[in-house]
Amino acid sequence: MCKVSVIIPTYNRADTLHLAIKSVLNQTFQDFEIIIVDDASKDNTQVIISDVNDKRIKYIYHELNKGEAAARNTGVKNSSGEYIAFLDDDDEWLPEKLDMQVCILENSPLQVGCVHTAYLIIDKSNGMILDIGQPNVRGNLFRELLIGNYIGPSAVLLRRKCFEEVGLFDEDLPYCVDYDMWIRMAEKFDFEYIKEPLFKYYHHGDKMSARLELVIAGREKILRKYSQLFMLDRKTYGRRYLELGMLYSINGQTKKAMNTYLRAIKLYPFATKHYLVIAISLFGGDLLEKIIEIKGKVVWSFGKRKIYRSIDKQ
Repeated sequence: MCKVSVIIPTYNRADTLHLAIKSVLNQTFQDFEIIIVDDASKDNTQVIISDVNDKRIKYIYHELNKGEAAARNTGVKNSSGEYIAFLDDDDEWLPEKLDMQVCILENSPLQVGCVHTAYLIIDKSNGMILDIGQPNVRGNLFRELLIGNYIGPSAVLLRRKCFEEVGLFDEDLPYCVDYDMWIRMAEKFDFEYIKEPLFKYYHHGDKMSARLELVIAGREKILRKYSQLFMLDRKTYGRRYLELGMLYSINGQTKKAMNTYLRAIKLYPFATKHYLVIAISLFGGDLLEKIIEIKGKVVWSFGKRKIYRSIDKQ
């Protein structure tokens, strides 16, 4: 049995997967296995993996595409490590990540189920460091996580006991899969944090419309699943409905968008942003999406984005 099981779910990412694998093999901590779960890729993923000569790599192929949650669950079920780590197929770890995280969990009480880290945010197109993600949250994070998801999958090292206590990833969720898991874990376990950036999170600048249906479905289900808990903070709950309404608007679902905006206002009528977004949406979802994209580029380019935010990379 190894100390750490590293699970890498992948789908049609042969161009970045080899770098993710290499970043694990280059860890200063070497007592691990790598479980690559290929969720029915159609590219040359299998060739990339077969070119890596390391007995610690286990390759599992899904004949049908089952989604992110199922891929992560397959990895967990086929793992043997005392600790479990996840690495997205387009992220890369820095060499001391596992070493530092294992050391913390080995010296923490069992109540600490997870240790997460800061991360470098890098522009995929040119390799420039845009910012440093520094959630800087530790301890009992249950109330913090009800406000938003500040922990990316590639940031965590978890005790196997966490999954034994709260179960596996929710396969009914097409999106927000990791967020749902962190909320469930936070009800039972504390989190530790390393302020040093220990992985590279690549900012692709993809148009949100490319995965809009999945994002919308995931947001809808999360809102239903945790509605009673989210109501504890009406301001944040209103913001969640505002964001969902924006997604509807961009997707051309104008009537649904307006009804969702009205719900956001009813929950928290004092946020001026609600009314501004409604005004912009009246000119169409394309304009709203363009403004969001331009705003994102400006903020990233000046490095002023406050990295205490939801991580929405799936």
